[in-house]
Amino acid sequence: MSTNKKYSTEELKQRLTPMQYEVTQNDATERPFENEYWNHKEEGLYVDVVSGEPLFSSKDKFDSNCGWPSFTMPLKESEVKENFDDSLGMRRTEVRSDEADSHLGHVFPDGPEPTGLRYCINSAALKFIPVNELEEQGYSEYLYLFK
Repeated sequence: MSTNKKYSTEELKQRLTPMQYEVTQNDATERPFENEYWNHKEEGLYVDVVSGEPLFSSKDKFDSNCGWPSFTMPLKESEVKENFDDSLGMRRTEVRSDEADSHLGHVFPDGPEPTGLRYCINSAALKFIPVNELEEQGYSEYLYLFK
């Protein structure tokens, strides 16, 4: 569960895989269709791999055929920050976690209802917590989403 702690570079490099570090700390993007959660179907929560901050529910996940996990909305709008991103010659909106300031991915206005949005998120920025482990890992307040 989230600890609201800021981690040092050294601690993050020890705790995270090289890809997790590059994505969350250096705004990298993992390869499409070659990441852990792009085709993941199990019910549960997706939390920030750095802080444990709850970000997305499997209930809002959909197959966008883009090769990354896609969601129609975050669990709470306050848990993610959106920033204009014009890197790589593109105009898009970057998504970062609020607590740890981890780079998550981008949001696009081409998703399905009810929001019309597609939060295209790097698997390396996420940790999945299955429904049957929510309580033991400190996320019991989110069990109602899966009843």
